[in-house]
Amino acid sequence: MPPMTPAECLAFMAEGAPTGILATVRADGSPHAAPVWFLVEAGGTIILNTGSGTAKGRNLRRDGRAALVVDDPAPPFSFARVDGEVELSEHADELLDAATRIAARYMGPERADEYGRRNGVPGELLVRIHPTRITGTRGVAD
Repeated sequence: MPPMTPAECLAFMAEGAPTGILATVRADGSPHAAPVWFLVEAGGTIILNTGSGTAKGRNLRRDGRAALVVDDPAPPFSFARVDGEVELSEHADELLDAATRIAARYMGPERADEYGRRNGVPGELLVRIHPTRITGTRGVAD
C-alpha cells in the first residue's frame, strides 16, 4: 500500500467528481461527518459551501478545524484526507463564484449557473480549508 505524496493526494481529490466526507467537531466534542461537494483550488486550499444553520456550519463557526476524506470505492481502493484550519466567508460575490464553480464540477457547465444561484445565497457559508496535514494511500487492496 504505497502512500501518496500531498500533491498526489490533492490530484486524486480533484479527479472526476467524487463526493467528499467532511468531518467537523460538535459542541460536545463528538465527531460529525457529512457528504459535501467541493473543489481543490490552486495551492491546495479546499473550498465548499454549507448553510450557516446546518450542523456543519455551526460546528465550523465554533471550532475552525475540519477534515475532508475522499475515497475511490472501486478496487484496488484509494483514499486521501486533508486536515486543516477553516476560513469562513459570507461575502455574496465570493459565495456565488465558489458555488457556481463547484456546481460546474458536479452538475456540468450547462447547469452551473442554476446551482450556483441556488447555493450561493445569503445564509450560506463559503468554507476554505487550509491544509495542515495531507495523507492518502493508493491501491489499498494491492
